Amino acid sequence: MKYIDLTIPLGIGTPPWPTYEALQIKYFKRLAPNGANGQVLTHSNHLGTHLDGEIHFYTPGKDIASLEMDFLVHEAAVVDLSDVCGDYDVYTSKMVEDRVEVKEGDILIIHTGYHHFGWDMPYADEVRYMVKHPGPDREFAEWAKKKELRWIGVDCGSADHPMNTIVRDWMPRQAREADRVFRKKHGKPLAEFFDDTKYQLMHIEMFPYGIIHAECIGGEIDLLVNRRVTLGFFPWRFVDGESSIGRCVAFLDDNEYEEVTKLAKDMPKTKFGDRYNPAHVESINALTKKNLE
Repeated sequence: MKYIDLTIPLGIGTPPWPTYEALQIKYFKRLAPNGANGQVLTHSNHLGTHLDGEIHFYTPGKDIASLEMDFLVHEAAVVDLSDVCGDYDVYTSKMVEDRVEVKEGDILIIHTGYHHFGWDMPYADEVRYMVKHPGPDREFAEWAKKKELRWIGVDCGSADHPMNTIVRDWMPRQAREADRVFRKKHGKPLAEFFDDTKYQLMHIEMFPYGIIHAECIGGEIDLLVNRRVTLGFFPWRFVDGESSIGRCVAFLDDNEYEEVTKLAKDMPKTKFGDRYNPAHVESINALTKKNLE
């Protein structure tokens, strides 16, 4: 058995979701004179690769400690949408099922390609990562319910479209840009497409059904696109936790791992050693250029 890490590096440079507490670290003891190094950390739960729990948006829901291991670890479909979605685009269930088999009860990991704009990447662009990534409409949410997906993971700042969150009010210049894209591609203004009845639907409408999600997936996700794998997310056993930082890992048998790494042997690496595929960025940029013409 071999492993592929789908977790982004966590440090003081890792951006939290907008307005949330970033990671702060201080030493409270050092080897000299205390005989050991010790640190105190302060941060929010919505930082780096993390799992949103039910009680983040659903008061009677489960806390993180209540999530069982056979829920967190299961068969998964990993889909690449970087060939069809650029800035502000809306993805659909058809886009997913056209690229990978999704079975009832699966974990679904969505590779938008926007992890390439994360802080650990050579294409780092925090605004694009948090504010311009694609996201779903209600059609996708209803499909996820019918499939009874265990949980969903995304390689960007939110499982919701950023313009279907409060980010739309915080970033008016980008909202105006998105509005032009929505009028062009959907024939209606942004505020009409994502009206108040859909607000943050991947959180508010899905968590009561137990379909939660992991955000800011990354690491070596480029090695696993459009395939099925066994995958797990490992949050803290966090009593009363509304969400949790954690580790996301794919499990491959030796033959699968050899096949994957052979295909990736010429891929460049980030400064943290993760292999990535620049072709995903080229595709996203071409689609975005078309969107903004």
